[in-house]
Amino acid sequence: MFLRALVSSLLLVPLTLVGLYVTGIWRPPPPWDPLAPLDFRDPPTPVTRWKLARMEWQPESCFAAFAASGMTVARLPDRPSELGCPLEDTVRLTGEGASLAPAGPVVTCPVAAAWALFEHHALQPAAERHFGSRVTRVHHLGTYACRNVYGRAEGRRSEHATANALDIAGFTLGKGQEIRVVRDWGEGEAGAFLREVRDGACRFFRAVLGPDYNAAHRDHFHLDRGPWPRCS
Repeated sequence: MFLRALVSSLLLVPLTLVGLYVTGIWRPPPPWDPLAPLDFRDPPTPVTRWKLARMEWQPESCFAAFAASGMTVARLPDRPSELGCPLEDTVRLTGEGASLAPAGPVVTCPVAAAWALFEHHALQPAAERHFGSRVTRVHHLGTYACRNVYGRAEGRRSEHATANALDIAGFTLGKGQEIRVVRDWGEGEAGAFLREVRDGACRFFRAVLGPDYNAAHRDHFHLDRGPWPRCS
């Protein structure tokens, strides 16, 4: 009898909270509130992944996240494509503490949001742990390319075909040290840093491919927000 009453009470608590949430009487802290804009500065929670995913069908929630985070973003006009490579809800990626070279790559807003989380909660902390320095520049190999996967004549379109992916070749630290995926993967402290960076990217991007994936990615990390999850 007591056990049944205890179970009923435990079930009643979440149901009560749901009712209070639906009626607007109670709200959890913003990082845990599914309806609150994502703030890139907040420590990630299990709800963060859902908020990132929501951006793919509610694009305005992505731009709201930049506003809530106190960050400006350069939104670009949509561009249709007869070749199946449209640009929709894209921005120029600038980074917050680390500039990108070449500057101003075009990415989808969800990729920019994932990058903001990655830079704040994974990239810079990893650099500080391994080198006592922050990343000042990120070297990339591009974002938008109207092509199929691996440039094949047939097959599905690459996530690059809609600027939903970013390829990273290396990093420059505040001390001037350069770290390159092709040279430093698996080598000493720089290699440990790159592995931590790869693992950190997997928290926010849906697919992260690097040298452990195949030879085509021996010199860079491929990061995207496409439908196919992979961390390798």
